[in-house]
Amino acid sequence: MRLHGKVALVTGAANGIGRAVAELFVKEGAIVIASDIVMPGRAYSDGIEAIRLDVTSERDWASAVEAIVGRHGRLDVLINNAGIIAYEPLHELEMSAWMRMIAVDQTGVFLGMREAVRVMRSQKSGAIVNISSIWGSAAVAGAHSYHAAKGAVRNMSKNAAMTYVADGIRVNSVHPGFIHTPLTNAQAPDLNEVVIASTPMKRGGKPIEVAYGCLFLASDEASYVTGTELVIDGGYLAQ
Repeated sequence: MRLHGKVALVTGAANGIGRAVAELFVKEGAIVIASDIVMPGRAYSDGIEAIRLDVTSERDWASAVEAIVGRHGRLDVLINNAGIIAYEPLHELEMSAWMRMIAVDQTGVFLGMREAVRVMRSQKSGAIVNISSIWGSAAVAGAHSYHAAKGAVRNMSKNAAMTYVADGIRVNSVHPGFIHTPLTNAQAPDLNEVVIASTPMKRGGKPIEVAYGCLFLASDEASYVTGTELVIDGGYLAQ
């Protein structure tokens, strides 16, 4: 029960990494609010509350956090997981596609942190985990907007960690490599094979392997950890 009694909000929780985080957190004693722009295809475990949240919407964020605090009295953990991916190179990137990527993968993190920090400052405690990517630290050809957004999440996390450390708020980022999720399963198989072949462990990761990293950073076991980047990538960035 590593999160006993903690109130945790997880975004992008209908599937994949977010789903694994929500399910693991409730097993570890948290009160979990699982949010997504779509509802899950199958029911969550007991103890998980499902809400609709468009992470690009200021109104949705304000309403969600207000409702959580109204019901539970606090917000202890935020996992900013919701995200999309695209592979257009810079010279082919349309403005609408750029804006959509930034809205979901970067602005969504900003809005979530802003609302959570406002509550956590009054509590003098809290843990925020932002899901970035190996592509927030290294590059491949193409995927310009995704690299831009995930790189921003990396430094946004560090900035928030330094800004609110005196308020008892810890902020860290997680950088997954290739993880088997509905998002990656929808990609071209040859693209996935290239990334997996470039991974020293020669396999894709499982959502639960990322969820356990989030569990550590959200728990009191990480009480001396803030502003760090937890890489979960089968060795990819070590090359």
